[in-house]
Amino acid sequence: MILKNYLPAQINPQSLMKRMLLGAFIGFIIISFFVFSVDDPNPDWGKFWRIRPLIITPLAGAFGILSFYCKDLIRPQSKVMTVLVYVLSLVAFLIALWMGIVLGLDGTLWN
Repeated sequence: MILKNYLPAQINPQSLMKRMLLGAFIGFIIISFFVFSVDDPNPDWGKFWRIRPLIITPLAGAFGILSFYCKDLIRPQSKVMTVLVYVLSLVAFLIALWMGIVLGLDGTLWN
């Protein structure tokens, strides 16, 4: 009970889930451009090579968007800190999305 007073905000599971679904959707759209643009896949990639990137990249996007949710938990007071937190959240999301694309396409298109 004492820790409750020191927390800046409570975690709202519905809001968190909506944001994570948005991040997963963004990741799915981006990886779809890469995966579905391949007309003649390499036979060495296997029959179901599309499944891995279509799972990993949306997961990375969902967890990358957590940086924007953590921004709301911090709630910086000054305008400069607010802008800095927004920029850092965006950079963290882009890095997570990039890593998801790299891990998803590793061994196929990213070789």
